[in-house]
Amino acid sequence: MKILTIDTSSNCSSVALSDGATLLGECILGEGRCNSGRLMDSVSELLKAARLAPEGVDAFAVSLGPGSFTGVRVGIATVKGLAIATGKPAVGFSSLAMLAMNLPYCSAQVAPMFDARKAEVYAALYRLGSLPEAVFADAVLPPQDFLSRITQPTVFIGDGAVRYRDLIAETVGELAIFPPWHANLPRASAGAVLAREAARAGKFTPLAQLNPVYLRASEAEIAKRKRESL
Repeated sequence: MKILTIDTSSNCSSVALSDGATLLGECILGEGRCNSGRLMDSVSELLKAARLAPEGVDAFAVSLGPGSFTGVRVGIATVKGLAIATGKPAVGFSSLAMLAMNLPYCSAQVAPMFDARKAEVYAALYRLGSLPEAVFADAVLPPQDFLSRITQPTVFIGDGAVRYRDLIAETVGELAIFPPWHANLPRASAGAVLAREAARAGKFTPLAQLNPVYLRASEAEIAKRKRESL
């Protein structure tokens, strides 16, 4: 099954094209270089390199968040558009589960962390076999609150782990493991593994349910609530 997978949940965005367990190609855009135009350019180039038209893709997949509000919306809108235009199904998955898949079969538990700003992180804990198993579900919380849950060796990855590395080291000490820098980059190819397993099980996501997972209200929603309370 050929799957085009998109991740725009962070400042580092990517697109992957896979066929079964084979990666046909992947494009990774560095920090601050993702927008809708660049994203579609990446999609077009990957399809062109594989000599495929969009109709030749069997399914489309996308990270639903948590992460950048704008980025997540861009990725989902792109996949919805492609799915509607081609009549092909779609799969949505957690951006934190995708990030954890950078370290399959890791003997220690994995803590993917995105910087959520406002002195908070999007974080989770996973055990990793061929697929991630959640130990602590995706959440948004202060990093210190998240670190209070660490009682065993844990690999910390993601831009949140980079930003709060000193705090992590000071708080959990020898239980903290920091992998090489490349493991901190979210990759659509890791999401493609999740999408393939879902597709094989027939667990496609209805387009009406392909919605962002923000975990907290946006600035606009907060402002609206404040106005309504006056």
